[in-house]
Amino acid sequence: MAEAREHVLTGTRGRITAREWPHPAPRYVALLVHGYGEHIGRYEEVAGVLAGHGAAVFGPDHTGHGRSAGERVLIEDFEEVVTDVHAVADLARTAHPDLPLVLIGHSMGGLIAARYAQRHPERLTALVLSGPVIGDWELPRRLLALDEIPDTPISPAALSRDPAVGAAYAADPLVWHGPMKRPTLESFVRTLETVAKGGGVGPLPLLWLHGDDDRLVPLPGSRPGVERLADGHLTERIYPGARHEVFQETNKAEVFADLTRFLDGVLVR
Repeated sequence: MAEAREHVLTGTRGRITAREWPHPAPRYVALLVHGYGEHIGRYEEVAGVLAGHGAAVFGPDHTGHGRSAGERVLIEDFEEVVTDVHAVADLARTAHPDLPLVLIGHSMGGLIAARYAQRHPERLTALVLSGPVIGDWELPRRLLALDEIPDTPISPAALSRDPAVGAAYAADPLVWHGPMKRPTLESFVRTLETVAKGGGVGPLPLLWLHGDDDRLVPLPGSRPGVERLADGHLTERIYPGARHEVFQETNKAEVFADLTRFLDGVLVR
C-alpha cells in the first residue's frame, strides 16, 4: 500500500484533516467514517485491506477529533459533520471522477454515514455500517437524565477480544479518554431522531456488520434503525462473541472477507 497523504480542508467549524491512502489504478473509492472519541489513523489496517482490494481510500478526522480543529469530542450538530464528510467525498471525486464511491461508517460514524446516505444517496454505490449508532441507542438519554455527566471513559476491553487492541487504544494520545459532553449527547439524540424520520435509502445496497457481544452499541437497539434505513436491500453479518470493533476483532479476517465479498457483488452491477 502506498504511503498515506494528509489533506487539510476548511470544515464547517474550522480545519478538518483528512487522510488519503492512494492507489495507482483504483477501481473504486472507499470513504471511511470513524467513531466517537477516536481518529482515522486507527483505520490503517482497514485501509490496507481496501487498497489491496482495489480502492483509493479517504477518511477525515471529525471536528473535535484526532488532528482536526475544535474542542475535543464536542459535536453540536451532526449535520455539519455530514457536510464535512461531503467535502472529503468531493476531494475524492475530484481525484477519481468516474469511480464508484463506497461509504463505510463505524459506530458514531455509522450514524454520520446513515445520515449522509439519506442526504446524498445519488453519490453512493454502497453503504457499510459497522456497529452503527442508529435506531434505539439509550446511552445518551440515560446520561442526559443525570445532573452531571460522569467521567467514565470507554472501557478498552469493550472494543475487542484481542487485548492488544484495548492496550493500543488506552495508550493512544489522539483518542479522547475523558467524559462525554452534554451538547454532544444532545446532538446524538436529535440526529438519531432525524435519521429515524428521514426514511430509507432506496435501492442503495447496505451491508451491516455487528458483534453480538457489543456492549457499547448493543445489537438489538441498532437492528430497527438499520432495517428501516435499508428498505429491504440489506446484507447482514452478525458475529458471535464479537465486541464493538469488528474490524479489530479476533475474527477480523472473516469480517474483511465478508466486506470484500459484498463489495465484489456491488461493483459488478
